[in-house]
Amino acid sequence: MPLFFTIDPTKRVQKNAVYSMARFDTGMFKWIPLFVFSWLLYLSPLPSYASGLQYRIDSWAVYYANKASTQDFNDYELVVLDSTFHPPIPPLLEQDKTLLGYLSLGEVGQHRDYFAKVKEEDILLQENAYWKGSYFVDVRSPLWTKRVLETLIPDILQQGFQGIFIDTLDNPPYLEQQNPKQFKGMAQAAINLIHAIRLHYPDMLIMVNRGYAILPKIQSTIDMVLGEAVYTKFDFQDKRYVHVPNTIYNAQVNILKKAKKGAPHLQVFTLDYWDPKDKAGLASIAKEQKKNGFTPYIATHLLDQLVPQP
Repeated sequence: MPLFFTIDPTKRVQKNAVYSMARFDTGMFKWIPLFVFSWLLYLSPLPSYASGLQYRIDSWAVYYANKASTQDFNDYELVVLDSTFHPPIPPLLEQDKTLLGYLSLGEVGQHRDYFAKVKEEDILLQENAYWKGSYFVDVRSPLWTKRVLETLIPDILQQGFQGIFIDTLDNPPYLEQQNPKQFKGMAQAAINLIHAIRLHYPDMLIMVNRGYAILPKIQSTIDMVLGEAVYTKFDFQDKRYVHVPNTIYNAQVNILKKAKKGAPHLQVFTLDYWDPKDKAGLASIAKEQKKNGFTPYIATHLLDQLVPQP
């Protein structure tokens, strides 16, 4: 994997493009090793630009399992899959699907094959109390940046994915808010990491899940943003699907619309949760999100089945 890179902001992703490896150019950074560049980026964030989709995605899905057939994806243009546990990729690419591989930047689960290595590098923080077996990551560590850029993303792209779906980006600013002294710089480090990813992979598609606290600082760098549980969600305590309180719903809608206004290239997606047997409920949710100008997908909370959309 090359250690020297720069950005070509004029590049744009075509609909049928498949990136098995990133494309590298030489330029002003060609003499700077990645490890050193990570520190420079931490100290002084550099501007970067989204690769930019030249087409609008009107249908999409999230699926974290491997039992669905290729034909089950017929109705979806874009699909987010787990980066290791998923259906065969080549048949989906033959169907002209845009595929994004899951990548958690703010925490690492014990089920990931690199968990032990990250633990040895002393990058992990405390366990997430809401997700047993998943641990927060110190995104300030250059070792984490190095692993993301040189190992995790290449592993995803080499499978045939055209881009990445970034999750758990809310964690760094949350930790810093909870303990400003211990976690000072976490939010900025998360911002820098997103910029480093774009600089290293100028042509790769990037979708970010939420990340509302830092979204204004990264919205020009990414291609898509996802609002998860914007209108409806699954209540794990009562074990039922419910509507999000109006104040929280309106706040999320405003954040997403503001991001779109500030970065016109940005495509906004929503992922809401509902009982797939309630067809009227599904239709109501889809109508609401389309009214907001978003591209919706309504799923079960386990995300292990494809739900036909209204």
